[in-house]
Amino acid sequence: MSRNYYVYILASETRELYIGITNDLERRLAEHRSGYSAKSYSLLHGTTRLVHFESTPNVLAAIRREKQLKRWSRQRKLALIETHNPHWRDVAENWL
Repeated sequence: MSRNYYVYILASETRELYIGITNDLERRLAEHRSGYSAKSYSLLHGTTRLVHFESTPNVLAAIRREKQLKRWSRQRKLALIETHNPHWRDVAENWL
C-alpha cells in the first residue's frame, strides 16, 4: 500500500508561518484548527490557513524537504508561497 507524506505551510492572517510534515494532511490540519493543545503553536499564533503543501511517497524526502524549508530565509518562503498561491488563499477551505 502506497502512502503519501506531506510537507505543509500554514499561515496566520499576519502571515506568520508554520512548517510541518504529516502522513494525513486533513487530520493534521483539523488538529491545528481545533486547538488540540492549549499551548500549540498554531493556537498561540493563529497559523491555521493552509497556504502551501507538497507531497511525496518517500518519508525521507519529506523530512529532508521540511528541514530545507525551515532553513530558508523568510523572503524565500514567502516567494515559494506566492509563486503557487499569490492571494494567500486557504487551499483547504473546502476540505473540512
